[in-house]
Amino acid sequence: MTTIWIILFFISAGSFFHTYLFYPLLLHFLSKKKQPERPRYEGDDPWPRISVLLSVYNEEEVIQKKLQTLFQSDYPTDLLEIFVGSDASNDRTNEWVQAISRDHSYVHFSAFPERRGKPSVLNDLAAQAFEQNPASTDHLLLITDANVFLEPSTIRVLARHFKDPQIGLVDAHMVNTGQAAPGISRSETQYIQTESRIKNWEGTLWGTMIGPFGGCYLLRSDLFEPVPPHFLVDDFYIAMRAFEKGAQAINDLDARCYEAVSHELKEEFRRKARIAAGNFQNLLRFRHLWLPPFNQLGFAFFSHKVLRWMGPFFLFFMLLSSFALAWGGSKLFLVIFLLQLILWGGVPLLDRILLMLGIHGLWLRSIRYFFAMNLALLAGFFRFLRGIRSGTWEPPKRL
Repeated sequence: MTTIWIILFFISAGSFFHTYLFYPLLLHFLSKKKQPERPRYEGDDPWPRISVLLSVYNEEEVIQKKLQTLFQSDYPTDLLEIFVGSDASNDRTNEWVQAISRDHSYVHFSAFPERRGKPSVLNDLAAQAFEQNPASTDHLLLITDANVFLEPSTIRVLARHFKDPQIGLVDAHMVNTGQAAPGISRSETQYIQTESRIKNWEGTLWGTMIGPFGGCYLLRSDLFEPVPPHFLVDDFYIAMRAFEKGAQAINDLDARCYEAVSHELKEEFRRKARIAAGNFQNLLRFRHLWLPPFNQLGFAFFSHKVLRWMGPFFLFFMLLSSFALAWGGSKLFLVIFLLQLILWGGVPLLDRILLMLGIHGLWLRSIRYFFAMNLALLAGFFRFLRGIRSGTWEPPKRL
């Protein structure tokens, strides 16, 4: 029995540290080698046509600024069409967009009366875009969110990669704004920055960036497939469908866009739990892409996402097996068990106490954030098991 507990501990610990430490270090090491240059659009090249798909729900606070960032793009206006779909918004979103669309002929607005969720709205907007310009290799879809603001060069920087016929999806570099010492904003920013580097390395090395951030990415239109209405993570579904068709996906750190970061742990927990439920939907739907994980795509998918999504189970089995071995008399595993209790129980508690005293420690907050996000993964898993029948959700509060 002792052997079984030891095997369980080291499999769990090895898997956990592989996804969070060894895999990023491997990518970092491999990225040091010079990579072959890919062809890019430049200067007077005939650039592709782009249809912007923007699904909105109660975005009156940001929608005008969002559209302005699109209008200020240095991408040729005659190659740009903007399709905005309101998912039964009940604030002033519809009023603002309707007014703006009257002054810009390339802005097309649809106010859908029934709340259905982002996937259904995106499917309808894509159909509208294809009515004007059929899906093809030189027609791209920019899928973006209302609270994500683009630099003038962002669209052009994303689009330049599509001269390479292998490229099917290019993700932007998400930059968080509004960080502050209170709350979890700095911890969330650390996470996003680390994810950006990993995604960039995956794309640069193998063309296997495992899922865009979702706030702003460009897709070759002939790769778009309608998203099932009940799927909660549409961007990951769209990326995996592109991989199924043999396309590659990359991340460009020069294509910058900006999103206000979350400050409230409760709000971020709710968002991460929803995303986690959607992740398990995609894990099951696209299992053939990572089983077995012996090619570049399968290895990246398994290492970056599958093992990470299983993180809370690895933490539980590490704690359980170390307790069992400590109970059996192992002093080493007694120490390991106590260290885990301190790390996942004592540190978050200490951070809460210090927070009430107005003391903010980044590493304490980050450990608490990390543990909470793994609990959110677990909550999302059980939501997935109960069944997901709707793609609707309430956006989190952000500054």
